[in-house]
Amino acid sequence: MKRIGVVGIVISKKDGAPVIEMQRILSDFADIIIGRMGVPRERLNAIALIVEGEQERLSALTGRLGRLESVSVKSALTSAEVE
Repeated sequence: MKRIGVVGIVISKKDGAPVIEMQRILSDFADIIIGRMGVPRERLNAIALIVEGEQERLSALTGRLGRLESVSVKSALTSAEVE
């Protein structure tokens, strides 16, 4: 069953490499991202994703993002299941 949740991403602006790789990862998981909001800042970028998918797929997304240098990720999933 699918669940709905929120993924928060904070990116330190050291160079553009983490941002480019993050965009590739988000494209790979576009099927579970139902909403996205970004807030650019001088030293940090913040992105909030609304996601809907199976637990394994959501974990894969956050795991890949969390392995990127200069990227911090936190997620919160609801206990409600959707069809």
